[in-house]
Amino acid sequence: MSAASGRARGFLHGLNPLVKVAAPLPAMIGVLVSRDPATPLAVVVLTLLVLVVGARPSARMTLILVLGLPLAVVVGALGFGAWSNPAAVDRSVILVELGAYRFYLGSLAVGLAASLRLAALLTLALIAGLTTDGADFVRSTVQYLRVPYRIGYTALAAYRFVPRFRRDIDLIRQAHRVRGTGGRRGPGAAVGRFTGSIVPLLAGAIRHAERVALAMDARAFGAHPTRTERHIVPLRVRDGFFVAAFWAATAVVLVVVGLAS
Repeated sequence: MSAASGRARGFLHGLNPLVKVAAPLPAMIGVLVSRDPATPLAVVVLTLLVLVVGARPSARMTLILVLGLPLAVVVGALGFGAWSNPAAVDRSVILVELGAYRFYLGSLAVGLAASLRLAALLTLALIAGLTTDGADFVRSTVQYLRVPYRIGYTALAAYRFVPRFRRDIDLIRQAHRVRGTGGRRGPGAAVGRFTGSIVPLLAGAIRHAERVALAMDARAFGAHPTRTERHIVPLRVRDGFFVAAFWAATAVVLVVVGLAS
């Protein structure tokens, strides 16, 4: 049993994919219209709690969220602060002065707010991104949002090309190594391997596309305006409860931070 399969799945994995997209929307809007660092910081903390409890991410992802995300926020704060307009920030405190260049505390505050907004949007997107299967998301849009199945399932077929291309390119590179043409190093060798992989990769893609097209024709794809679903993605009471709870928590966070600031 693999570590991923042996790890218990959180409650987010059992929710409808559309619910996990709808629940963070008010928080995303609140973060986008905010200008202080406290609002996105509070949203980040709230979202990380939901992810840790509800998604139960792997140890590697937990390490990225706990250590990598704060580091990215610090780097982003310095970068956005350096790019901010000095004339539009508080210039009462100078943090760094190199010749004619001055880095103000006001610039750092502006950069920190921008960096935290990006971090908040990223963590909110991870609620669906870490716990949603792409095929179930497409099925949900077709079943509940009335997206035409011709569009939805065509997008799903295209989405499934990506892992197949990854497997094909690995096989092609293994074949090159067996023939003794893939062991060279350097920029020229990398370009040679890339150009040598294009033709077999395209040939494999065309053959796969033909098989997919034949399979879709055999299933009468597009013959009728609607079709029955073999795999139903349910919309349960717990989905509505999660949306209501997350919206309420978001409202509490925004109101409390607004009153405190």
